[in-house]
Amino acid sequence: MADEERQRIVRVAGSRRAQLTPVQGTTSEPHARADRKSPPKDERGPNDERMLGDVPPHY
Repeated sequence: MADEERQRIVRVAGSRRAQLTPVQGTTSEPHARADRKSPPKDERGPNDERMLGDVPPHY
């Protein structure tokens, strides 16, 4: 049945966030962060330096 393959939302007592049930064939390990690489100087646009240097505030 298709419903058995779907994730379920599970409430956690004392927590503000719910959890999802695991799905077969997945892991809870985070993906490795890819290194940021600058394009060659002749292929850069006007905002590339600024965009590559920006990091979201939650990092």
